[in-house]
Amino acid sequence: MKFLCTLTAGLLAAGHAAAAPNKAADACLKGKKIPASYPGDADYDELAEPFNLRLQYKPAAIVLPETNKHVQDAVICASQCGLKVQAKSGGHSYASFSSGGKNGSMVIDLQPLNSIVLDNTTNIAKVGGGVRLGNLAQGVYDQGKRAISHGTCPGVGIGGHFTHGGYGHTSRNWGIALDHIVGLDVVTADGKLLHATATENTDLFWALRGAAESFGVVTYFYLRTEAAPEVLTYFQFQWGDTLFKDKKAFTDTFLHIQTFSLNASVVDNRISYGIYLDGNATYNLGGTFFGTDKEFNSTILPEFLRGTALPTKIVVQEYAWIPYLILMSDKTTIAEPLTGYDEHDTFFAKSLTVPESSGGLTETTLNAFWDYISTPAPYAYFVIINLYGGPGSAINTKDTSFAAYNDRDSLWVFQNYGTMPTTLEYINGINDVIIEAQPETHFGAYLNYVDPSYTAEEAHELYYGSEVYGRLEGLKSAWDPKMVFWMPQAIGVN
Repeated sequence: MKFLCTLTAGLLAAGHAAAAPNKAADACLKGKKIPASYPGDADYDELAEPFNLRLQYKPAAIVLPETNKHVQDAVICASQCGLKVQAKSGGHSYASFSSGGKNGSMVIDLQPLNSIVLDNTTNIAKVGGGVRLGNLAQGVYDQGKRAISHGTCPGVGIGGHFTHGGYGHTSRNWGIALDHIVGLDVVTADGKLLHATATENTDLFWALRGAAESFGVVTYFYLRTEAAPEVLTYFQFQWGDTLFKDKKAFTDTFLHIQTFSLNASVVDNRISYGIYLDGNATYNLGGTFFGTDKEFNSTILPEFLRGTALPTKIVVQEYAWIPYLILMSDKTTIAEPLTGYDEHDTFFAKSLTVPESSGGLTETTLNAFWDYISTPAPYAYFVIINLYGGPGSAINTKDTSFAAYNDRDSLWVFQNYGTMPTTLEYINGINDVIIEAQPETHFGAYLNYVDPSYTAEEAHELYYGSEVYGRLEGLKSAWDPKMVFWMPQAIGVN
């Protein structure tokens, strides 16, 4: 089989049909009896359809592994036949990089690896790389009333979410999803199956937690869990469109929220929240408090509202753990189907990380932001501004020696998301107006909101910074010298 792959790659180089190496890879996969779907198969189009319909790519083959050995053999076939490889967990890459980021890649769709097994002695969960967040949450709760910090969308796969950070409204208390990883089973570019932990294959373990897509296919995650809280409090303040009618009220309200967020006398790791702007029609602040509604109302609520414009509606309500997750998911259940997941959108998104060392956003910046978003947009969009930093934040207690994750100093993280975008200009403009108004601040970007409009060089600097990227680049040369694991912004891409 290796001879066949080498021969057809040579024919391609000599100018023969581009489909030839695909046929060789297909023959390699079929010869090793690896479950896969190919262009023209009945299930191919559904499997190939990405979450972001704006960016659609056609893989040469979509592998559906049922065992670690299937993944190992598929990677070997791809390497021998000159195909680039990307793993797909839930498929929610904003840039469709889990589809390869170009036509003709081999996608290893981990959907069949969906087991969740909690060790009730160690409270470590062994979780298949194709598990979605909702099923993970339900699974560890059902098996031992345990919980893990992660995002709120139940259909997102754990693969990219956990290895690129993984923020949720429990993260300031428990750390991000990435911080819960204690071990990984990974197939590397040479087809080996390795176990990586803080004491075994340590350099690889460091790199996988931040840049897994450039170093291997993670088949199983080993995740520490938390005791699920018996009760926590959800809160929301709604201003409707009132703050979009008054620039001073808009800016003063945000500045108060920012000051409150840095006030250690009332803020600790038990509280988390984000601001949601739906165009210029909706301004809400929603969050989670690890405590009772009585404590929230008596000690936090008065200080929170003291310097803001009065909300039109205030919601404060206690929830048990699973009902809370269902509330945050905006669904009726967090359990997702094991096959046939079919949620999609058409969008362009950007992110912006605001370092806490800068003191946050200035009055000048917020006024410029208001000026920009108060004008009509060419399509529907929203902005979410989540609190990462502040007193006691577990997100920012670690540094880059722990993992290849550079976003440990943010106060705020923006997600700017335009639906059915006719151009990219408006969403790009949100970032631009903030950066230009505050030129002394070194803004970054958040990797789970990956932006395909960046060059590889821009992405490396924004997501990792020069020091972390330099170490990753050296490890890429050692672990994957042939660039088997590739997408447009992969480590090592110039």
